[in-house]
Amino acid sequence: MNHIKRPLNIIYLNTSERGASGGAKIIYRHSDLINKLNISNVTSEVLHIKKSKISKWTTSIKKKLKIKSNKHIGWDVKDITVNKNYKHKWFDHDVKIKKNFIFDKKKDFIIFPEIHSHFAKKLCINKKIPYAIFALNGYTLETTSDYQTLWDSYKGAKFILTISNHISDCVKLAFPICKNKIFNSRVSIDSKKLSLKVKKTNTITYMPRKLPQHSELVLFFLKKLLPKNWKIKKIQNFTEEEVFYYLLRSKIFLSFTHFEGLGMPPIEAAIAGNKVIGYTGEAGKEIWNKPIFTEIPNGDILKFVDSILKNLKIKNNTQKNSLQRKKLKERHSIKNERKNIINLIRKIQSYRD
Repeated sequence: MNHIKRPLNIIYLNTSERGASGGAKIIYRHSDLINKLNISNVTSEVLHIKKSKISKWTTSIKKKLKIKSNKHIGWDVKDITVNKNYKHKWFDHDVKIKKNFIFDKKKDFIIFPEIHSHFAKKLCINKKIPYAIFALNGYTLETTSDYQTLWDSYKGAKFILTISNHISDCVKLAFPICKNKIFNSRVSIDSKKLSLKVKKTNTITYMPRKLPQHSELVLFFLKKLLPKNWKIKKIQNFTEEEVFYYLLRSKIFLSFTHFEGLGMPPIEAAIAGNKVIGYTGEAGKEIWNKPIFTEIPNGDILKFVDSILKNLKIKNNTQKNSLQRKKLKERHSIKNERKNIINLIRKIQSYRD
């Protein structure tokens, strides 16, 4: 990497999330790691955006007055502003924050999450600033009904970064023009934080995620069937430290993931020594293998409950489980992520040479 001489600043666009977000966590880890690599003339920043007050007021007034608009669905560039002082507080990080929309086409390279991919046309294409799209979820690619702008944004991207084969397939299907633009990466899990020798308790952990009705139904049917020496803990809006605390002590994790790119909680739960029962979110099928993972068809509440009850007495410290857990750690290791980030920087640099 010593051949890099021209300044390169990789800027990740990110929504000002109110609570915990797997996508935001991945973006932060990328940006943080780029800076920690200490590569000469290579830096990274995160630019947080939010809806402007005027845009919020306009939307609110239209709803109250029941005014229908022919405007396309989705945020527009003129609707957003920079959140200069925003910082995530639910996990440790050390990222640099960018506080304006001023880009330098000679050194800046912008990476848009797929939920804001259509911003690329006005922010980058019209100003000839190089960029890429980070597809974190294959089911949130349709971010606007202005399909021409969306298509142009994907067409103009130098590459499409994804975190799973399933997301890559979704991108290729929606935007065939991008089939040769895919750059595969993987999410990393800090397994050291999840490998602590902590005594397991008869606890079932779960996150309601996007399907609270499903989790409520499962808990309803479990009420009279779950042994009294077992308890259930909901993990919601917790810090990373709190999430890891409960995952390390629980034996079973329930996955209510829904149309995800590749949900991190089930992987974290598995590495922390849990049996994982539930929905794959589709992309999760890449890692949803027995004996640690048990797949439940979306909406099959009775099978969900039956699988939980069957797993109450099944040991999770067998040799097969240990081997599968080891493979998960290697697949999602920080070491592999570091290699991916270095390759990412090289790829970006290749467009500038």
